[in-house]
Amino acid sequence: MNQTTRKLNIHLSVLAYGLAGVLLSCAPQAYAQDWPVKPIRFVVPFSPGGANDLMARAAAEGASKELGQPIIIENKAGAGGNVGSAYVARSAPDGYTFLISAAGVITNSMIKKVNPFKDSDLVPVVMIGLSPSVIVVSTASPYNNLREFVDASKLGSGFNFATAGTGSTPHFVAEILNTKYGAKLIPVPYKSGSESTSAVMGRHVEGTSEASIVALPHLRGGDKFKALATTWTKRLSVYPELPTAIEQGFTGLQIAHWAGIHAPAGMSPEIMDKLARAVDVAMKSPEVSDKLKSLGIEPVGGTRAEFVEFVDTERARLGEIVQAAGMTED
Repeated sequence: MNQTTRKLNIHLSVLAYGLAGVLLSCAPQAYAQDWPVKPIRFVVPFSPGGANDLMARAAAEGASKELGQPIIIENKAGAGGNVGSAYVARSAPDGYTFLISAAGVITNSMIKKVNPFKDSDLVPVVMIGLSPSVIVVSTASPYNNLREFVDASKLGSGFNFATAGTGSTPHFVAEILNTKYGAKLIPVPYKSGSESTSAVMGRHVEGTSEASIVALPHLRGGDKFKALATTWTKRLSVYPELPTAIEQGFTGLQIAHWAGIHAPAGMSPEIMDKLARAVDVAMKSPEVSDKLKSLGIEPVGGTRAEFVEFVDTERARLGEIVQAAGMTED
């Protein structure tokens, strides 16, 4: 091989390596542009039928139309949402497995002694919607608003307040009222929200809070529950006569049963943005929006950046309550 041929081969090798590098660098972008090319899984870390599951199914139905691929719901319940969350955290970040997240994805690591994944293992993608919590008492209760209930709890030994376990939304409602407003509510853990509400109906406890989607059917019947307040920033679209806790002077009581989407860390930002746009379109469509609102769920949607900001704000805000109340694992 002469010198000229050797130099030519060297130049061709350098060119080939350079071209390979360019192709490799473009591959993720091209992959993201083509995504999705097969069905997507939404992992719901709770049993079917609850607020998280219903919001997941509405988002899946609407987003699948935008993306052109089926979205399959897979329920993996257990450990306060940690079974499903850990499963997604360990999944490949290829754009085909997502978590339908709830508040536990933020608070479990603050409360549990051992958590099966790190906060950084899951990345916020988009908010789906929220089911505001409704503080309820038995219809036989003498209290007609949240102020009367809180003031009465300060007398004597306090009131028993049913929760769905440590770190559940009702537990946070009780501890916010205790730490910020001097209420004397004693959290009584039950296995689920349905057990908590049954305890109120049976007058085994003085009150609880529950997702609007669970509370509304009982409130509309008018014979089982009496609602004192909703705990979100505005009144329920489908039950506007119920005032918020904020309107009653409890400006720090802002909490809801929300559902969003988280992805395994390392997923392409382009894929996450594409899914966020599809969910946002779905949440703004009259078909999905009207259906959710009729159930007591407020559709949200929005951008990935907005959901990241929401998660960061909630982590800081709820972390303060965990510390102030000394909330620990059961």
